[in-house]
Amino acid sequence: MAMTAPEIEKLILAAFPAAKVTITDLAGDGDHWAAEIVAPEFAGKSRVQQHQLVNAALKEALAGPLHALSLTTRAPA
Repeated sequence: MAMTAPEIEKLILAAFPAAKVTITDLAGDGDHWAAEIVAPEFAGKSRVQQHQLVNAALKEALAGPLHALSLTTRAPA
């Protein structure tokens, strides 16, 4: 079963409590998502490292109900 935007956001916030998270349904089907994450934990890290942190936090979901997730990450300005 696919995940909902609030479920995805909850998982992200569990790993990055101070993050600002925006979840968008890309296809309108509840199965293809985009997440924009602005988190202080990303400061000084490359985009690849930022995505690795998110993927590690969502590892279980990505192996199951979370089918497709496009990431945009950055540290706060």
